[in-house]
Amino acid sequence: MTQQKTPRVPKAGAFLIFTFLLGCLFIHGNLHAQSRYTLSGYVKDSLTGETLIGATLQAGTGGKGVNSNAYGFYSITLEAGDYEVTCSFVGYESRRYLIRLNSNQNFNFLLPPRATASQEVVVYAKRRDENVKTAQMGRFDLSVAKVKALPVLLGEVDLLKTLQLLPGIRNAGEGNTGLYVRGGGPDQNLIILDDAVVYNTGHLFGFFSVFNSDAIKNVTLIKGGMPAQYGGRLSSVLDVAMKDGNSNKLQVDGGIGLISSRLSIQGPVKKDKASFIVSARRTYIDVLAKPFVPKSSAFSGSGYYFYDLNTKINYKISDKDRLYLSGYFGKDVFDFRNSRRSFNANIPWGNATATLRWNHVFNQRLFANTTFVYNKYNFAFNAAQNNFNIKLASGIRDLNAKIDFDYYPAPQHKVKFGGLYTYHKFTPNVLSGSQDSTVFRPNNANNKYAREAAVYIQDDWELSDKLKLNLGLRYSAFTQVGPYTRYDEDANGNKLDSVVYTRGKTVKTYGGLEPRFTLRYALNDATSLKASVTRNLQYIHLVSNAGSTLPTDLWVPSTYYVQPQIAWQYAAGFFKNFKDNTYETSLELYYKDMRNQIEYKEGYTPSLTDPEKQFVFGKGWSYGAELYVGKNKGRMTGWLGYTLSWTWRQFPQLNGGEKYFAKYDRRHDLSAVATYELNKKWKLSGVFVYGTGNATTLPERFYIIGGVLTQEYSRVNQYRLPAYHRLDFAATYTPIPKRPRKIHGSWVFSVYNVYSRANPYFIYFDQTGSPYDNTLKVEARQVSLFPVIPAVTYNFKF
Repeated sequence: MTQQKTPRVPKAGAFLIFTFLLGCLFIHGNLHAQSRYTLSGYVKDSLTGETLIGATLQAGTGGKGVNSNAYGFYSITLEAGDYEVTCSFVGYESRRYLIRLNSNQNFNFLLPPRATASQEVVVYAKRRDENVKTAQMGRFDLSVAKVKALPVLLGEVDLLKTLQLLPGIRNAGEGNTGLYVRGGGPDQNLIILDDAVVYNTGHLFGFFSVFNSDAIKNVTLIKGGMPAQYGGRLSSVLDVAMKDGNSNKLQVDGGIGLISSRLSIQGPVKKDKASFIVSARRTYIDVLAKPFVPKSSAFSGSGYYFYDLNTKINYKISDKDRLYLSGYFGKDVFDFRNSRRSFNANIPWGNATATLRWNHVFNQRLFANTTFVYNKYNFAFNAAQNNFNIKLASGIRDLNAKIDFDYYPAPQHKVKFGGLYTYHKFTPNVLSGSQDSTVFRPNNANNKYAREAAVYIQDDWELSDKLKLNLGLRYSAFTQVGPYTRYDEDANGNKLDSVVYTRGKTVKTYGGLEPRFTLRYALNDATSLKASVTRNLQYIHLVSNAGSTLPTDLWVPSTYYVQPQIAWQYAAGFFKNFKDNTYETSLELYYKDMRNQIEYKEGYTPSLTDPEKQFVFGKGWSYGAELYVGKNKGRMTGWLGYTLSWTWRQFPQLNGGEKYFAKYDRRHDLSAVATYELNKKWKLSGVFVYGTGNATTLPERFYIIGGVLTQEYSRVNQYRLPAYHRLDFAATYTPIPKRPRKIHGSWVFSVYNVYSRANPYFIYFDQTGSPYDNTLKVEARQVSLFPVIPAVTYNFKF
């Protein structure tokens, strides 16, 4: 037995590149500082005081414009003079002010929401021509108001299911909230809530998402041309920002549905100084069912529930400093009781996150945000029968610190740079138990520890009215550290020798540069061409035997044996708007090359041993075209999305080394979404989806060996399930009282799967008869989950 320390990978080259680029940008800004002045401040909702993300400010007709950042801060540097500055945001009234800029100035814009929805139905919370004007590709900023208007399963408003209606994004199956973006798996999406990574995004085994819409302010999805500020995943970023809380008055929102209710309370702690929000959601299936299950029943005490709790408080220390403290706590709990067999089981799992952020304005051109995050995901299985108890646990815990800077050297540049550090602890399946006074604590913990760090810089650079670039460079590194014991084994898995790494000692280090490049060329004010090239590294992986994310799935790090996933993505697109941005269209083509993809070996069965010895590694690639047509204004709004795509995998040790379709490959994917405002009281919405059936592996031949029916399976994913399609409908009724009231309410009536399509969830083979009298019959049978399901939800606000 020996001790060993692997030397670190040199990072000096990456640091020098980063420093050189940053220095050039600062010099560029200072060269022009003498003749220019800066206007900066915040953009806010005039009623609630919430900062507005992505609001547009423009100085003069046809002049340069900027957008407010993730905290509502903006900065624009101009030549000295008089300017008519216009601030606008979709769903809000624009405001225009005449400003004499002869010195650096701070100015906050307060935008009032539009008086009535009939003036304009909001589809996206962004400027209407952003898809044409910016260099960013594959980005959607989703309005929470739109999410709430669409029909959903059992009336539960679901952010992730709405995102599945966009081109290039598909689901894992009936009712599932998992996201599969451009051929990537569910673990290849970076999903963050107030800068905290959310590892498990689903409740009830994935049928409902963990995001409570009442607590959400802004939702941004990026599936192409990922900016350098994001990393650690191959496919996409879903950045969800929580509300800060109404800083002007106390406000209560809530809703009562078929399976759950929710309540949010927000208001000022000290007006214009500090505010808070507390938002909770809980199912009550267990509570409603309890009176109908007699205590004499063998299953009395069984039940299931989930809950979410979002909390946030912010405090304005000064005009230059603000603090934000937010948290999310969510849990699923399944209890099973069988008194006849003296068997009890308790299965809890859930996420917990805490985020502390400090905003600091150094000067009118430099804004900084410092973040500290604690994040934990745990799964547990507790069972007891008579005097025997058993416990199985797994999870992941992160401690994270990062700092991000926004620098505005000139109107044609917006620079972001920063760095982060994360300490990971991974807990695989840990088993313990007891019987009477005997306690079993097997030494099978195999905890793994790792450090992850990154630095980045990016510049959104407008070279001319026609040409705009977004250039970014990210360097990331991932180090597995001790305590850890590495075993050398023979071909049969017998341990021959071991290497022990003490606490904090380096086991293995990976790292590399991740360039990000996007380009926009404007053909005219309503038409543009775009292209992007990105490289991404992913150091942690979700290992699953199923087609969707389940609480039993394991997150594992890159280790001595497991290399990081790597992807290059190339994309090009044509973007055009019509009729003063009423209609928005785009056609995007993409190709993604993925290396070091992970699957289980053939014949793998779950066990308590370290799973990384059961992995096989290969490559994947996907390509396709995405068409989007949206209508953003008028009484009828909505979009049509169509994706034509191919997704392949190839592993030397699977399928005879031949390529095969990935389980989330879908040739055709179509979504049609429409919302129509019938009058001031009624709003109608509908959703139709169609998709090619999932790829699947099925038995082709059956043999009887020793009286036992044995199956011979096809090649991997050789067959297809029947196509998936569904129509949903919803109607929202908002009564208009004759007299002013403090309480405002609305009713949402929805029907899921209107024509009761029996969509396949999975296929199994049923056996009847006996092989001994030639009556054996094997039939394939389809399992479907949801027929037509009506629902009603009451929402209120006061």
